[in-house]
Amino acid sequence: MRYLLLMWGEERGDDGAEAAGPGSADGEPCWLPWHREMTDHGVVLHGGGMLHSSSSSTTVRTDGVDVLVTDGPFAETKEQIGGYDVIECADLDEAIYAASRHPVALAGGTVEVRPIVAD
Repeated sequence: MRYLLLMWGEERGDDGAEAAGPGSADGEPCWLPWHREMTDHGVVLHGGGMLHSSSSSTTVRTDGVDVLVTDGPFAETKEQIGGYDVIECADLDEAIYAASRHPVALAGGTVEVRPIVAD
């Protein structure tokens, strides 16, 4: 089953880079050891990425006739979505394990796990 991991945390910079945590001493991205561990555990990573800060977002609403476009996120909260990963694994327990080992979770951020509706 596929799951979406949404990375939540407080934004600290305009590009969102700080939210992901630092790279390792040898310069590899902080997510690479997690990716290797998940691959060894049988979890398949289908993609993911970091997002620019919420100040660069655009919110779109419609009532079916009029379209309202506003700058920034709709939610008024300190925590914003900073990135995402799409994983495939056996079940929710394995997805929770993957989320708990993610560098964002290990750095004190929140990882939301959501099953993706099958096609």
